[in-house]
Amino acid sequence: MAAYGLYTHIASNKTRSMLLLGGLFLLIYVLVFAGALIAEVMINGNGSVAYYMNAATRDLIKALPWATIGAATWIVIAYFFHQKMIDAVTGGTAVTRQEQPRLYNLLENLCISRGITMPQLKIMDSPALNAFATGLNPRQYSVTVTTGLLAALDDQEIEAVLGHELTHIRNGDVQLMVVAVIIAGVVGFFGELFFRLFTNMSWGGGWGRSSSSSSSSSDSDRKGSGGGAIIVVIIAVVLIVLAWLLSQVVKLALSRTREYLADAGAVELTKNPDAMISALRKIEGRGELPGATSAVMELCVDNPREGFADLFATHPSVDARVQALIKFAGGHDPGPLALPSETAATDAEPADETAPPPLPSEGPWGHAEAPNASPAPADAPQGPWTTPASGPWGRH
Repeated sequence: MAAYGLYTHIASNKTRSMLLLGGLFLLIYVLVFAGALIAEVMINGNGSVAYYMNAATRDLIKALPWATIGAATWIVIAYFFHQKMIDAVTGGTAVTRQEQPRLYNLLENLCISRGITMPQLKIMDSPALNAFATGLNPRQYSVTVTTGLLAALDDQEIEAVLGHELTHIRNGDVQLMVVAVIIAGVVGFFGELFFRLFTNMSWGGGWGRSSSSSSSSSDSDRKGSGGGAIIVVIIAVVLIVLAWLLSQVVKLALSRTREYLADAGAVELTKNPDAMISALRKIEGRGELPGATSAVMELCVDNPREGFADLFATHPSVDARVQALIKFAGGHDPGPLALPSETAATDAEPADETAPPPLPSEGPWGHAEAPNASPAPADAPQGPWTTPASGPWGRH
């Protein structure tokens, strides 16, 4: 953590964003080439591997302008409408000072104290404890907070979470994450499209249509009698799967140090490391957003989805982040914290409904004394057939 400078981190994020955008076009070209291989096999099923490779290369050159225009169009659409897409998934709605004065004032005070442009504030109706920031430029920046987080955290803890998200905006982490989401989305879309076309192909009657078009090719191009088609189809499937995996693994380029730096930035904004630690402890294990995609979870303060053997986890563990705050910011770890609602439910003891009712004090034929009943006179007759000393049939 101490080896990374803030300005170096910001510059690195900008460089990575440009490299990832360039990688997007490269992955699109790979998918187009794989699609061309499958198309050539469908047209002519008796060619050799060299024939299919040459034919797919010619198809790729012809399709390059269209593939480039398609990728650029996707980037433009994502640039202007990515926030609406995220809001459609999460259900986040913008709020004003009148609707959320507590949260709005906390965010505004942090922005004023550091001269940061005020992002749009949004609320997501969810019992989960989480928050995330989105946007590609100052006019698009927004911070979304769940209702569960507002109910469970106090003002200092909420302020620390807001400082964490503002630091992501200042450091350029948000832009890099949105670019990664765009890449994963477009590559995943085209990869699934080609894979579905491949799996739905009708292979009856041989590999493709061997007609007059195939007879025009040379005998050397048709050596193997379909063996080349099988190899080429395998190559195409491998390319499609590889492109999809690269679109997912590209998230590994988003170093986990961004979360450590965001925690440190929250402490720098609030001057309260204990608030950031207690907020993380309350959020720990309670941040899962039902129905949210993995792309949205990667934007959150905490992402409990660890992936395979923690290999694809985009966030370090809460324990590791807390230890970093203790070591570098001098905070104190209270350990795992229970929410107020959980504490109240634990303290409340259920009534014992199986307990027997109280028995009368004088037997089955006696009369229980009233709470304020006065004792009977000393000279009152005693016995099982005597009447009470008072009442409508008692002695006057």
